[in-house]
Amino acid sequence: MADPADTPPPASSQGAGNRPALSLHVPEPKFRPGDKADFSDIQIPPAGAQPRPDESAKPADMAPLAYGLVRVLGEDNQAHGPWDPKLSPDTLRTMLGHMALVRAFDERMFRGQRQGKTSFYMKCTGEEATSVAAAMALASDDMVFPSYRQQGILIARGYPLIEMINQIYSNKADKLKGRQLPIMYSSRAHSFFSISGNLATQTPQAVGWAMASAVRGDSRIAATWVGEGSTAEGDFHSACTFAAVYNAPVILNVINNQWAISSFSGFAGAERTTFAARGLGYGIAALRVDGNDALACFAAQQWAANRARANQGPTLIEYFTYRAEGHSTSDDPSGYRSAQEREEWPLGDPITRLKDHLIALGEWDEDRQAAMDAECAERVKATTKEAEKNGILGHGLHHPFHTMFEDVYEELPWHLEEQADQAIRERIAKFGTERPFG
Repeated sequence: MADPADTPPPASSQGAGNRPALSLHVPEPKFRPGDKADFSDIQIPPAGAQPRPDESAKPADMAPLAYGLVRVLGEDNQAHGPWDPKLSPDTLRTMLGHMALVRAFDERMFRGQRQGKTSFYMKCTGEEATSVAAAMALASDDMVFPSYRQQGILIARGYPLIEMINQIYSNKADKLKGRQLPIMYSSRAHSFFSISGNLATQTPQAVGWAMASAVRGDSRIAATWVGEGSTAEGDFHSACTFAAVYNAPVILNVINNQWAISSFSGFAGAERTTFAARGLGYGIAALRVDGNDALACFAAQQWAANRARANQGPTLIEYFTYRAEGHSTSDDPSGYRSAQEREEWPLGDPITRLKDHLIALGEWDEDRQAAMDAECAERVKATTKEAEKNGILGHGLHHPFHTMFEDVYEELPWHLEEQADQAIRERIAKFGTERPFG
């Protein structure tokens, strides 16, 4: 006799009696190309409304902060509430200068890609505060594990612009020897871990580094940045598990700019809850922050850094912002989102908001802002011309061919030495040099 458990289920809902047929939900963005954008459903609390808990607060008590929105700058361009970091005007001007330089750098590099000088570039327009302000809240030797839209961290830490451009052009002065895609920088001296094109790999690396720092009894913490779409990757969830279990001194920064490459945040779970709420599920302190408010970004990162240094464990911060440009130079956002979204975004532009705050304090004016913008543009232009002397895409002046065999082994194995010698001889015989266009 056949086992009833072996009886297959009905092929369809037709034999399910009165039970309703199941249906599958497929996320859809609210606006498509040609639609009028309307963000009136986004709940934006008044600036200063969110409480600032003690840095040793229990994650279970932080639900309002994971579902709310920490804001400092109000509609009156003044700072409000307990999250106001009370930065000096000089510090605010420095922050504004870094953000203006990032935007000028993005504009010049985007133009260079369109001129064929490099193969690829990614702008961070509208997201500058999430890297610049956050970086300024960390110690200069805290290790950062960025994604590919955090060029503001390097600029805030004083990394030379010419080195960034050399890397983008993969020329003979590129310190990474042309082995990385453009914009995937690395600088040990600036505690800036190598950027990876594989999504979310930096999150478990940051947690592991933080755990190692704690094992050594060091005082340096780690911080990592990841896009909201990448939080759907398994690496991110592994990172959260280890961070929570081992109380790692790490900050997990999630940049919710509403869009992944060409899919909206709903595919990563945004329709169900906030990204900050994921931290609560792991027992991690969580904050949701206005990502276009530079003061709120600084304050949240500073709070999380103090918490980590006090051995109170990790923090997950969701920066609620908007990707004003395409995902990269390979992307055309007009094919999947409303053209009005950038103008309709209710949280404004981070540079404009910080500028207006300084003006409201009587510490800045439009003329000085125009002069700053012009100086940044000229500085980037001059540096770009200097970097171009080292080569651009397709014009040679790249690293010698033999360097492809270097930096993997401490001592090159004999069979690779033979291969290198043979390859170099053949290249010289064909081109007369290791650099065929040099």
